[in-house]
Amino acid sequence: MDAARRYAAEFLGTLLLVFFGVGSAVFARVQGGVVVVALAFGFVMLALVYTIGPLSGSHVNPAVTLGVLLSGKISLIGAVAYWIAQFAGATVASFVIWGLTRWGDVVDQTGALGSNGYGVHINRGGAAVLETILTFLFVLVVLVVTSRAEHAGFAGLAIGLALAAAHLVGVTLDGTSVNPARSFGPAVFQGGTALRQLWVFIAFPLLGGALAALVAPLIIRRNPRYRAEPEEPAGPAPRTA
Repeated sequence: MDAARRYAAEFLGTLLLVFFGVGSAVFARVQGGVVVVALAFGFVMLALVYTIGPLSGSHVNPAVTLGVLLSGKISLIGAVAYWIAQFAGATVASFVIWGLTRWGDVVDQTGALGSNGYGVHINRGGAAVLETILTFLFVLVVLVVTSRAEHAGFAGLAIGLALAAAHLVGVTLDGTSVNPARSFGPAVFQGGTALRQLWVFIAFPLLGGALAALVAPLIIRRNPRYRAEPEEPAGPAPRTA
């Protein structure tokens, strides 16, 4: 039962992330610009960390789940179940956005249902490098801040800001993926070029997540003060007469 609740939380969390994040681009990209899209992704991610984080960890991103898997904090079966839930949630959210543009008289301000793509402002190689670096940063932040118990109350803020920063850099170049599920949903309904280029926005965010899992142990320290050497344990208190 607990496992089912975790998978449901990942489904719902990814659905909300994609609807609000991609939706901000589709519904308000022209009026709001890059900042609005970046903040929408960052704010909804921050909210999800505090809402479903205690239940599922609030991965809502296959690249994050891969990083957690390589860190040994989730089983392979659990990771596969998370991936299924995440892709399903992103697909449902994208269907709702697509339905609003098709039947709800909503204008798609991206012209591509918020899908990721290269060829206009960046080429395929550039998109591959960009997605690897942006996802590396995001997943590294997730892995490190969630491993520091003494700063647990601020984890959502750091994660949300990292996602917003990634979007500030990448939105005008390739739409910013850093999340294979986020890229999958819109591409399925947009089709065409978005679907043909989808593999880039699945493979390289996953690569970035894997690299983050390799680097994170070099940053995390057991000592809460993160000193090079552990403190010597204090000796017994001297007796007083």
